[in-house]
Amino acid sequence: MRITKIFTSVITYVSDAASRIFGLSDDNYPATGTQPFTGDFNDKKHNPKA
Repeated sequence: MRITKIFTSVITYVSDAASRIFGLSDDNYPATGTQPFTGDFNDKKHNPKA
């Protein structure tokens, strides 16, 4: 009886790992790419006469 429980738990562990590796992705990362600049420039650095 104990051997069958151990065997069942090992099979469950391996099958869960395989389904996680080979299953569909559940990542919800945001879309990436070039983002427009929305900040302000430092006037002293970009305009030395100011």
